[in-house]
Amino acid sequence: MSVAEVDAYLAGVAEPGRSTLEALRASILRVVPEAEQVISYGMPGFAVDGVVLVGFAARKDGLSYYPHSGKVLTMAGEAVAGYSQTKGAMHFASDTPLSDDLVRLLITLKQSLHA
Repeated sequence: MSVAEVDAYLAGVAEPGRSTLEALRASILRVVPEAEQVISYGMPGFAVDGVVLVGFAARKDGLSYYPHSGKVLTMAGEAVAGYSQTKGAMHFASDTPLSDDLVRLLITLKQSLHA
């Protein structure tokens, strides 16, 4: 798995989703610069020490952030209240990047589960 595979995935995403996911990718790497970019469950993911911390995907009706834990979104509480969610994913608009602060919070919560 490699950066090239993530690049190829993103190349197949139509705008504005591609730019939004590129911004999310950059935000994730600012929080965990040591993360290895992988493809996990058919979508881009970011792993540290073999543990996938986060993934994202383009869907027909928007984009999704996957914390790879059923607990993270619940733990984030009000910070994610405005987003459509399932137990394992948070959905957002193709033209609306997630804030760096929210990405940092979600990753920090995920890391706290493995501390």
